[in-house]
Amino acid sequence: MRFMVITKATAASEAGEPPTTEDFETIGAFIQELVDAGVLLAADGLQPSAEGARIYFDGGKTTVVDGPFTETKELIAGYYLVETKSLEECVEWFRRYPIRQAGGAPANLEIRRVFQAEDFGEEFTAEQRDAVQRREATVAGN
Repeated sequence: MRFMVITKATAASEAGEPPTTEDFETIGAFIQELVDAGVLLAADGLQPSAEGARIYFDGGKTTVVDGPFTETKELIAGYYLVETKSLEECVEWFRRYPIRQAGGAPANLEIRRVFQAEDFGEEFTAEQRDAVQRREATVAGN
């Protein structure tokens, strides 16, 4: 099963403050454990929302709003894409997440399972499954 583990933004991450050298070392060691266990598929941090935009769709109207966005607790600061046997295994890995917020408060993580073809049942036809597999193979080849 694939899971996306979402790291939530903080005032510091939204201000564009880089992690400390110690934090880079700490998270690097944790990421290496995920790599060594064959669990990690991808991991990235995101620039502050001031560097981004949102696109809203309302009927036939499209509106683009440039960042920053004020709801820091709802913003994403980064993600990990992992493959584990179960949600419980994913949770066990990320219970050990080593980064803390200012003052030692724990970081906030959200874990969400990634949809896979078998999750969609009969509505997802064989032709659609084949098209997805072709796209995934093309992406993997890049």
